Amino acid sequence: MKKIIVILIIVFTAGLVAPAWYFSGRLLYPEPQECPKDHFLYCGDPSELKLAWEDVSFKSNDGVNLSGWFIPSGKSDRAIIMVHGITANRREGLRWAKSFNRAGFNLLLLDLRNHGKSGKAVSGMGMHEKADITAAMDFLLGLRKMKKAGLFGVSMGAGTGIPAMAQDRRIAAGVFEAGYADLYDLLSVMIVRDFHLPPFPLLNMTSLLFRIRGGIPMSAVSPEKYIGSITPRPVFIIHCTDDHYIPFSHGERLFAAAKEPKEFFSAGCTIHAQAWQSDSKFLEDRITRFFRENLK
Repeated sequence: MKKIIVILIIVFTAGLVAPAWYFSGRLLYPEPQECPKDHFLYCGDPSELKLAWEDVSFKSNDGVNLSGWFIPSGKSDRAIIMVHGITANRREGLRWAKSFNRAGFNLLLLDLRNHGKSGKAVSGMGMHEKADITAAMDFLLGLRKMKKAGLFGVSMGAGTGIPAMAQDRRIAAGVFEAGYADLYDLLSVMIVRDFHLPPFPLLNMTSLLFRIRGGIPMSAVSPEKYIGSITPRPVFIIHCTDDHYIPFSHGERLFAAAKEPKEFFSAGCTIHAQAWQSDSKFLEDRITRFFRENLK
């Protein structure tokens, strides 16, 4: 009888650890996508939009090599950092590039660590990547002599940009599209919705392995805990009303946790992080105006 109990315990533990290892690995070591044309829209470089550009590289303060595209705008000394989501790369920001650049903003389309052409490193769903945003600000304000910079973060880029902006007071304004309010809460939804499994005890084991393998507690990956401290600098939250991946409620939570000045736009879309596709002209005009007002 004791043997059977021991065997059952071993089988149960293995059956729990294996999927938890898989889920935590997907977060910490995301596999890059090929360019999904329906989402990225542009799969080349900025010349596809007839924009001048150059490859740039610099290092984060923890030694990770970072790469990106710098798109200049005449003699302007204002800039926007474009930050992509998990498994994506700098190309995700190209759909916004022409309108922002024509409005007089220099652009830095950044590959976060472990994405695109940047160096390999453990990802942290925004917590390790904060250092990448700080390095991007150092690059823009130092080497490129920018006077003011904002950022535009999508999905994990929002999950990175919010704590980065809370920490780095040099970031003057932030737009955050399709962000998660809290990673633990998001995973609890995804485990049920996408894998038809109960959250307990799989989520608990995944959280434990995330901490052991990634060096950070999952409880820290909670942008809604940071966004309130961004004030008095302005934030603009965008979320698809029927986002199939990160529920609309996460956008509402981020907006509720933010302090004034703040704005919210409910985009009429069902696919994750595709607000631009829902109403490109209106959003380009509105977000361009937001940056013009706040990067004076």
